[in-house]
Formats: sequence, structure tokens, C-alpha cells
Amino acid sequence: MTAALSKPKRLPRKPRIDSRASAIRILGAWLVGLKGRGSRRRLCWVSTVTALVVCLPMLRPGDALSAYARPLVWHVEKLDGAQVSSSDADVAVNPASVVKLATSLWALDKLGPDHRYQTVVYAGGPVGEGGRLDGDLYVVGGADPDFHAENAFLLAAALNRDGVRTVAGRLLVDERFWIGWERGGEGRTEDPAARTRQMATRLGRSLDPSRWDRDQRRAWERHAQAQRLDPASPPQVSVTGGFGKGSPPSDASALVVHRSQPLLSALQRFNVFSNNDIERVEAALGTPADLAGYLRAKWGVADPLVKFESTSGLGSNRMTARLIVRLLRDLREILAGHGHSIDELLPVMGCGPSTLTKVFPSLAKSGGAVGMAAKTGSLINTDGGVAALAGFLRTADGELLFALLAPRSGREISAARRKEADWVAGLAKQFGGPQAATCDYPFGHSDDQASVSSAGLFPASVADTKNRPE
Repeated sequence: MTAALSKPKRLPRKPRIDSRASAIRILGAWLVGLKGRGSRRRLCWVSTVTALVVCLPMLRPGDALSAYARPLVWHVEKLDGAQVSSSDADVAVNPASVVKLATSLWALDKLGPDHRYQTVVYAGGPVGEGGRLDGDLYVVGGADPDFHAENAFLLAAALNRDGVRTVAGRLLVDERFWIGWERGGEGRTEDPAARTRQMATRLGRSLDPSRWDRDQRRAWERHAQAQRLDPASPPQVSVTGGFGKGSPPSDASALVVHRSQPLLSALQRFNVFSNNDIERVEAALGTPADLAGYLRAKWGVADPLVKFESTSGLGSNRMTARLIVRLLRDLREILAGHGHSIDELLPVMGCGPSTLTKVFPSLAKSGGAVGMAAKTGSLINTDGGVAALAGFLRTADGELLFALLAPRSGREISAARRKEADWVAGLAKQFGGPQAATCDYPFGHSDDQASVSSAGLFPASVADTKNRPE
């Protein structure tokens, strides 16, 4: 059984011409020649002929990309725990975005799959005739990692029902409120005050249709259709006093409570498209070092085998292939204990768009791994780059848990992905072929299961006790 997945021999590196760079240089000379006369124009024609004769043959499909010659790292187990095959499975490597699975386990264990985050809106003054709030409007975030324009529409509608249509003062939010994507540590504004002002501005624009951009208008159209609302009559709360950072005073009154979709649904969204804003769950749980400590204590392993610089997979992180498979097993167990399927957390090949279909187009087209529920991971520069894949492969002979990594594949990541695709297809074939999934858990939106309700106009000091992790 093991021989079919034995280590590939190291192949000597072949000298190669960077065909893309050559083509770019020749194209540049051609463009310069177009602007010249005489000898320059002749150079243009010479360059054009050279490009056709020399470069085009080098750009044939399959020839322009070099082969990934390094050995893959993997570990495979059956559902009953029996080892199928393994190669360098105890060497700690960078797992890239497979780290999101560790973050998901942490959140599910500590908060539970049905946990909902609360966001509370407060009035800093009375609401007069015409729906005018004479004071500031405050938003106290509950660290909801997946709050978007659609959720702001829910808030606006609830505020309208409570008679609020205009805010004479400011819209102020705290540091535990976020709206929209930031791309994790890559795109997040470092200054906390500036970041909070940015979030307040985003929310203010989402509450007021007169400030919408194209993306918000599209979000409203989808939201209105899903909620069966009149698309021509969006809710509206206009803020005239600006946007910023602030917390409600003790005598402020709570107006509306927004409860997010269940945590599991949010984690599915983060994993299906490998969104680095999964880092936001740290606010309710701890730091990347705390995540590493949680896993080391859970598994009784040494420090070098599990180390995290982020909870998204950005940066330099470490896990072994064997421990990644153990992580998969723990995820399956904790979800099953709550009556959920692993397909509610991970993208599934053949069940809609995801990073799986994006980075493994050949598998998606051929059906060589249909039904596979797995998480991808990609880094180009950090630690020389890595292409990672970990998950559950359904086959005719049973389900397999696997972790597969191509270390130091940054400049050759496309070739590494092709090599990994062949490995996965070969593994599925070895066990009777892949088995399709039922696709019972489609990817949703942040407002699909969210809810809003009136807070009953009680003081902020009382309402704040209800805005804690459940």
C-alpha cells in the first residue's frame, strides 16, 4: 500500500530560459521602435520577428512552467486511524492557510458552533419628531468577525421601525466593531483609532442609501431579494455630525441588538474562500501564541512542532503533516458532537466555487477528487513559499484524512499544484476512485441567519452586560 505513494527521486535542476522575461524585453523594444524612425523602426521589425521565431515555441502550454522537483511532504490515515502512507510527516513546515483550520477548531471548542456575536446600538439623546435623534448614535461591537453592508441594512431597518431616521450628532463605534473585509494583517490599518474611524465611516455609508457605492447597491439588491423586500425602498439612517470612535455614556439607551449568524457559518465563509479576516476571532479568544499553546496542551507536543505567527496563515507558522491530520480528526469529532458535518466548515470539490476549484482547476474539471472536503494554503515568499492542501478524501473504499505540502515552492507554485493534483488523483484511484458529496451545505451570506431586535431602551450600563461572548 505504501509503495504506491513512495517518495519521488530528487531530479537535477535543468537550466531554463525565463521565457516570460524574454518576451517582455522584446515587447518593450518593439514598443520603443514604434515611436522611432529609421534604425529604430527597423529594430522594431527585427524584434517582432525574433519574438515570433524564438519566444512563441517557449510559451507552449506546459513548457513555460518548470517542474517542481522537490519531494512533497504528506501524511495519510484512514478514518479508523490506520496509517496509509507518510513522507517527512514529523518535520515542521509552514502550513500557510491550513492554519485557519487550527483557528476554527479553537473557536468551535471555546465558543461552540452555535455562538452568535452581539452588536448593540445606543442613543445618546432623545428621538424627536420626524425621527431625529438629538445626540450621538453609538455602536458597541461584540467582535463579530463577519459583519457587512447587508447586516447594516438590518440595523437601518430596525432603527427605522423604532422611529430613528436622522442622527443630528455623530456615529461613534468602538474597537470591537468591524464592517467589511480588510484582508487580515495584510490590509488592516495599524493605528487603532484610524481603523475605528474607518469602520464608523463604512457603517455610516451603509446605513444611508444616498452614500452608497456600486458594491453597496449590489449588496442591497441581493439582500432585498433574499429577504423579499421592495428593492426600491431601502431603509435609511442619515448621520449629519460625522463619524468617529467612542463609547456610550452610562445614561445612553440601547435601541437595537444585532445577533450574528452562527459561528460555524462564519467559519465556513472564511475557509471556503480562505479569507484572512478570520484573524478577528482572536478578539474573543487570544493571540496566535495562545492558539499554539492551546494545541500543544491538547496534543502534548513540543514547542517547535506547533508555532503560529498569525491565526490566518500569514507569516511564518509551523506544523507537521501528522499533526495536521490530527487537527482534521479533532475538527470532525467536535462538529459531530454538535450534530454537524465537516462539509459545513470546509469547501467541497464539486459543490460550488471555492479556493479548491481555483487552485486545482484540473481536479475540478476531471472529477479526480470530486467530494473532497479540504483547505488550501498558499504562500509565495515567506519561507520560500508553500502550497498546502489538507482535508478529507472520500473514496469507494472509505474516507481518508490527509495533509499534503510542497515546501519552498514559491516561484514554482503552479508546478507544485499540478504535482499535488496528480498525487491526490492517484490516491483516490488507489482506493477505488472518488465519491461525490451530496452538497447539502451551500455557502451563505452574513445576513442569512442574522437577526435584529429592539433592545427595550434600557441603560448602557445594563445593556453592556448582554454584549459578552455567550
